[in-house]
Order: sequence, then C-alpha cells, then structure tokens
Amino acid sequence: MFNQLYSLLSNPMNPRKILNADDARNRARRRIPRIIFDFIDGSTGSELTPNRNIEAFKSINLQPRALKNVSKRKLNTTILNEKFSLPFGFAPMGMSGLSVPNADNFMAKISIEKNIPIGVSTAASSSLEDMRNKAGEHAWFQLYSASSLEETLPFVDRARVAGYKKLILTVDVPQVSKRIRDIRNGFAMPFKIGPAQFIDFACHPFWSVPMLLNGIPFPENFRINGEKKFQRDADRSAADWGFLKKLRDVWKDDLIIKGITHPEDAIKIKKIGCDAIWVSNHGGRQLDSCPSAISRLPIIREALGKDYPLLFDSGIRTGDDVIKALALGANFVMIGRPILFALGAGGQNGLNSYVSALSQEVSTVMAQLGLNSIREINRDCIAQ
Repeated sequence: MFNQLYSLLSNPMNPRKILNADDARNRARRRIPRIIFDFIDGSTGSELTPNRNIEAFKSINLQPRALKNVSKRKLNTTILNEKFSLPFGFAPMGMSGLSVPNADNFMAKISIEKNIPIGVSTAASSSLEDMRNKAGEHAWFQLYSASSLEETLPFVDRARVAGYKKLILTVDVPQVSKRIRDIRNGFAMPFKIGPAQFIDFACHPFWSVPMLLNGIPFPENFRINGEKKFQRDADRSAADWGFLKKLRDVWKDDLIIKGITHPEDAIKIKKIGCDAIWVSNHGGRQLDSCPSAISRLPIIREALGKDYPLLFDSGIRTGDDVIKALALGANFVMIGRPILFALGAGGQNGLNSYVSALSQEVSTVMAQLGLNSIREINRDCIAQ
C-alpha cells in the first residue's frame, strides 16, 4: 500500500501531455510549491532579461525552402571532438533536486539514452563524483570560483580525479544577484521552514511527500566531512583574467568559458587558449538590463571567426529557437529552465517527453527549411 501511494505521489501526471516548454512550465507550476517554482522561474531585478531573451527569439524569422528532399534528416552533431545524437544538451543547474527527487539521476540516465551532454553544476544536488559515475563521458563539470584560486582548485582536482574531460568556468556571477521572488518567499539554503513555507508545502503534496521521503536536497559538493558548508551568496569575484590564465595552466583538458556577451571578452578568452566560449546571460538571473544573449551571438561569432567552438543558452524554448541559435553562430545549444520544469511536471518521464518533443520540433523545422543535417544550418536559414 505504501509503495503504491508513493508511486502515485511521485508520478501523478500523464507526461504525454508535455508537448512543449509551456506545457512543462504550466504543469510544474501546479505541481510544485510556489517557493520552488519561483526559484526556478525567477531572475534578478524586475525580471526583464528573461522576457527580453524570449522576445528576441520571437523577432527572428526563419526562411523556408521548397521542393527539397528532406526524407532522411539527421540531428547528430559534434562539439569539441565529441559526437552527440542531438544538437542540444542539459545546461548545468544548481539544486536541480528541488524540482523532483532524484532529478540529477534522471538527467544522467536520459543524457546517456539520448546521447547528449549534461552540465554538472558546482551547486548540484549530487556530488560531481556521483554524477560522473552515472553519466560517464556525457558529464561536463561546471565550476564557480571561490574567493581565491586556492579555494577553487580543490574542485578542479576533484573533477580531474573523477575523470571529467570538460571543465566549464562560469564567469558571469562575480556576486549572486538579488532575486526578489526568493527574498519574498523566504528561500534559503538550507531550507528555513516557517508558517508560510509549511502551508506552501502542505498545499502541494505531490511534491512534498516524495521530497520528505527522499530527504530535502543539498549542494552535495559542499558537504565536507559530514558538515554542510554551502553559502549561496559566497564571494565569487576571484575569477579575473589572472585567475583564468592560471586555470588554463592547471586544467589540461577542454576548458569552456560560460557567461560571455561581449566580443572583446571573447577575443581575450580565445587568445588565452581556452577551447570554447559559451554565450549566455545566465538566463537573466544576474543582470536585469543585460542584452538578449541571442543578439550578442552573431557579433561574437564574427569576432572569433567561423571555426572557433561556441555554445549557447538563454531563452531557448522551442525547436525553432534551437535552429535560430545554430544559424546565428552557435555550434551547440544547452537548455536550462525547461528541463527543470519538465522534471517538476513529470519526473523522468516528463523530462523524456519534453526532450523527445523538442527533438521532433528540431527535425520538423529542418524539413521546412530544406535541411537534412545539422551541419547545413547557416545564416541563409535566417529570413532577411
């Protein structure tokens, strides 16, 4: 009886109805507590940048082509000498386990099944070692700097020992921004449950009961000798140009720099010898007046030349968006919020449903554009 009840509470919804990012978001909003939904959905200041990201994509038109034989379309692609079955993967996201118990495990499993990369955040709900064991070569470790290189290097050493071949340094969070929804909701890590939070959780039993049975997640990379030492607002300002040069000397495998929106920064990063740049404005979670990431992508591509590897996130919601980002200069796309919403809406099945739907969207858009492979996507796909 207990197992049946747990199963019902863990999987209360039909994941087949998650047809797109909007479905995932709307269903997650109903299923998970407001404090959790707002943590995932929210951003800094007046929350202008997430809308700016999405609206910028809407303003870009694709150019259909007629009478092309598109009966055999392939979505596989290569980034940094790794072959993947789809042109998108999972962006690193802190505390994914708040969306649903075992979220990291679900993402690791699907990353292997779909043959796509998964970014493992420094603030992940699972340790970097555990995620490397579960996702294997598909796992890329995302690094936040601490207040000094000496405090940061232990994470780099752990990643090396665990077998990671891709290190992502996030550079657009020198200080965690003020997020109004989190402050109003009393969001903190570890959780501080007062009357408002208790009522919020009690009104969402499909989330609360499984979460209580599994245990409230914690950023496991910060559990040191059994002690919890995570500070969400910790100083991360050590990541300057000198820090990057030292990190480049220390890390001998692929080094990706995430959070770039200015071409001059991109050029300096390339000269230092980093292997790829990740164009992103952190999904609007850091600077309220930041330009849309997609508007910066073609500028950075032009500055770096056609062959330098570029990844992209911020505002991707549909298959059209994936194609637009690739057409404007990205070699690969990573997706954040919709992944957590799909997990919150339906767990592993919900995530699988969303990834499958997005893959089908990409394939269908390619057919409309007269394309048979990802490598055929270029600026000609953008309507002038």
